[in-house]
Amino acid sequence: MSFDLSVWALPEGATPADVRAAVLRCRQGQHVESYPDPRVVAFYRAITASYPDRPGPGSPWEVTPLHAAADHVAMSLYPTCEDQVLLDIERLAAENNLMLFDPQDGSVYPPPAAVPLPAHHATAPAHHSAHAR
Repeated sequence: MSFDLSVWALPEGATPADVRAAVLRCRQGQHVESYPDPRVVAFYRAITASYPDRPGPGSPWEVTPLHAAADHVAMSLYPTCEDQVLLDIERLAAENNLMLFDPQDGSVYPPPAAVPLPAHHATAPAHHSAHAR
């Protein structure tokens, strides 16, 4: 059984409920008809530069090619993939201002810049872990 994650390029101010609604539309085969969001393109290029989306020894992907759409990339990983792959997905999602969705428990992780921090922690990086299995 695979471990799935997806990253989403939604408008600024999008909520976890917006991400879950977009996921539901995707699962129903409804995809945004538009040019690919540059954030999604940058994420896809970066993640597949490190981990090509084709089968082969050492590939973290249980399903290839990755599901890429105009506003998201969905990934099915082997549950035994290296933690570094998950950390790279998390980092690249943050760098590209994408929301990370974990369908195993329905969690949505906004980009760190979108996470309000208490004033006394304003310089501390926000950290979340989508790879707790």
